Amino acid sequence: MGDTRPSIAAAAERTPPDRRGAVVAALMLAMALAALDSTIVATAVPQIVGDLGGFSVFSWLFSGYLLAVTVTLPVYGKLSDTFGRKPVLVAGAVLFLLGSLLCALAWNMGALIAFRVVQGLGGGALQGTVQTLAADLYPLKDRPKIQSKLSTVWAVSAVAGPGVGGVLATYTDWRWIFLVNLPIGAVALWLIVRYLHEPGRERTAGPRARVDWAGALAVFACGGVLLTALVQGGVAWPWLSVPSAALFGTGLVLVAVVVLVERRAADPIIPGWVWRRRTIAAVNLALGALGLLMVAPAVFLPTYAQAVLGLAPVAAGFVLSVWTLSWPVSAALSQHVYRRIGFRNTAMLGIGTAALILFAFPFLPYPGEAWQPALLMLLLGAALGLFQLPLLVGVQSTVDWAERGTATASVLFCRQTGQTVGAAVFGAIANGVLAARLGGAGDLDSVTRALDAGTAPEATRRAIADAVHAVYLGASCAAVAAFLVLLFLAPRRFPVLKD
Repeated sequence: MGDTRPSIAAAAERTPPDRRGAVVAALMLAMALAALDSTIVATAVPQIVGDLGGFSVFSWLFSGYLLAVTVTLPVYGKLSDTFGRKPVLVAGAVLFLLGSLLCALAWNMGALIAFRVVQGLGGGALQGTVQTLAADLYPLKDRPKIQSKLSTVWAVSAVAGPGVGGVLATYTDWRWIFLVNLPIGAVALWLIVRYLHEPGRERTAGPRARVDWAGALAVFACGGVLLTALVQGGVAWPWLSVPSAALFGTGLVLVAVVVLVERRAADPIIPGWVWRRRTIAAVNLALGALGLLMVAPAVFLPTYAQAVLGLAPVAAGFVLSVWTLSWPVSAALSQHVYRRIGFRNTAMLGIGTAALILFAFPFLPYPGEAWQPALLMLLLGAALGLFQLPLLVGVQSTVDWAERGTATASVLFCRQTGQTVGAAVFGAIANGVLAARLGGAGDLDSVTRALDAGTAPEATRRAIADAVHAVYLGASCAAVAAFLVLLFLAPRRFPVLKD
């Protein structure tokens, strides 16, 4: 209302290369922390449960963090558009480091889960604001370079998380999983405070910007309830049960509350233009499908590699991690493609190729060799790099500074939500196939434990292969859905603004 929007080109010109390099280093450190903490706890669960107890609720160590990150993304996006990126990023980093320290001091499982939520509240600010700042710092022609760097950091950190957590828990103490964040985060925070200087935003005599706190609370409550229903459904309670019905019913009521509150708000947390503009709406839906299909390899491929191919955990992790080699390379090179054929067509080329690769997975021979799924993962990473980065850069380039945080956060929120939905849907598909193949007995977790104990017959291994094949077919359908969304909803040429 009372702000004049800063010129991004002028900001880049006024930022010396050494200062901008320091800021980019801080962004990469912050991204690494947010990515690591989504997976680093996984291999340390036995030590944590042995020390604190609470085996029945330990899954909330992951769910609590991811829920907090996801539901706060829209809020932080709007706050960064209102008050600037720096204060939001600094506040998020401080909150994340406070949560890390409290996690290291936790005295029981309930306290640790609560402090993981605090971590997630800070992690939401890190994820969204880092991606937005990357677009602020660089003009359109240079954005693929910085975004590919951040993609590399995210992919490597997320894949390395379980290994790092296992090493720290085995050779030190599980509390060091959280304490190690403090020096790294402190360096990132110092670099941000010292070197990040946003252009001045002159204020006129108009009214001060007002934050839609009612909308923020409604979005947080609605997202928390619905995501909890998806995360815990079929795990903590059956899908057709009173808790599931109560959560989904409450979530639908809260959706109506969010719509009502946001329509009345002068400056809503989730403005209507996010879904009224064809470009942003199409990218939101397409990247929601990306989050959904990513669940297939990220969650189910390691189980397939161990149970069907007979690989050790480290080797199984390598089969998955090869896509982190091709994804950032493909993302960095995507600029040469979208400058010729446009953002939409480049993304369609990537997701169309990904659909074919996912569809090919069920046709791998049984039991097969490790190089076969590894090769498919290498190709899948290349295809998805060609899909995701052009859409992210394209959306960020269609909005000005005062809308970029909100637009970026909406894209990341949809991708995170897609992952949550994918985990629930594909988990149900895998368990359904296993039940059909094994005469109605067992789910993927119990069958995998039996395999680890060496008590499962060959029929069980074949059932796991069939279950993972079904999941990959579902993922290929999600890729086709993303392709169709871009084909029929996205404009042929994105309405890019000049820097």
